[in-house]
Amino acid sequence: MNAHLRRAAVAAAATAMAVSLAACGSAKESGDSAKESKKADGPITIGLLLPENQTARYEKFDKPLIEKKVSELTGGKGKIVYANAKQDATTQNQQADTMVTNKVDALIVDAVDSKAITSSINKAKEAGIPVIAFDRLAEGPIDGYVSFDNEEVGRVQGQALLDELGTKAKDGDIVMMNGAITDPNAALFKKGAKSVLDGKVTIGKEYDTKEWKPENANANMEGAISALGKDKIVGVYSANDGMAGGIITALKSAGIDPLPPVTGQDAELAGVQRIVAGEQFMSVYKPYPTEASIAAEMAVKVAQGEKLDSIAKTTVDSATTKGVPSVLVPVVSLTKDNIKDTVIKDGIYTVDEICTAKYKAQCDAAGLS
Repeated sequence: MNAHLRRAAVAAAATAMAVSLAACGSAKESGDSAKESKKADGPITIGLLLPENQTARYEKFDKPLIEKKVSELTGGKGKIVYANAKQDATTQNQQADTMVTNKVDALIVDAVDSKAITSSINKAKEAGIPVIAFDRLAEGPIDGYVSFDNEEVGRVQGQALLDELGTKAKDGDIVMMNGAITDPNAALFKKGAKSVLDGKVTIGKEYDTKEWKPENANANMEGAISALGKDKIVGVYSANDGMAGGIITALKSAGIDPLPPVTGQDAELAGVQRIVAGEQFMSVYKPYPTEASIAAEMAVKVAQGEKLDSIAKTTVDSATTKGVPSVLVPVVSLTKDNIKDTVIKDGIYTVDEICTAKYKAQCDAAGLS
């Protein structure tokens, strides 16, 4: 992980017929070159498909950051056509198919369901439209992929929880609140966390949370409290901040005080505020400007017929496609101690946004005022 991200984010012929054929070939090549030149110099349209709008990052960060970067890279000639699936895979497929029908020059896809989107990605491929998988590794013939090191996200979460528990790690049970099984990242977060936690804590209850919804995490947590007993829960692994909010509500409603350490991910504003208030122990800050910038750069390059060699220095394998050119962006463990050096320094939030009247005293104590 580089230091910047811690503070704080590609014919000769012998006969007349051969000459004639070569001339035909040259004409075709000339046409292709003209087409590529037009793409490189003229306007391009990139379809952006995001999965849901309950997690704040998509509308607040990803969409505007990608729009801005595409415009910068194309001198204002590139535009984004945007659609949000609101956590419905069928809707996302319809959105993607519409963009293919409308002949966008490239697609950026953050899949609701990595398998369900395959048919639309195949249609894009057949239409000659390249696809960049964004944040989640979609299946099908994708041309590039940018995300964070998702196993590392889980390891960071698990290690932070283990460190905070210290000698209390063996005094009771951990509840694991994983993400949705339709999201391939959720399995990677879980794998990374368990690589740290297995053998060092007792996982009393574990859930795969439908659609990542906070209300589902809340219901799951209520069930865990009922099953394990409120005095037996020493920590909660929550795969993201939205679910952490639902979990903490359930813990409070059960009268659990002090709250056990609860992890998170995404550095959502509400999550950062809970960290300041001492309700949520940590989150994982993923430098969205870096990820969005790379996604935009990849999409512009493939839209203009260029390779990704200059951007993607590694490859990953999906269930259907091997050797996808990829960029994996490092992540940072976000706690009360480094809020100023991460989300504030990188311009994700201002002190005023975090330190509303409700959190003024805690912000003062944390040196954020």
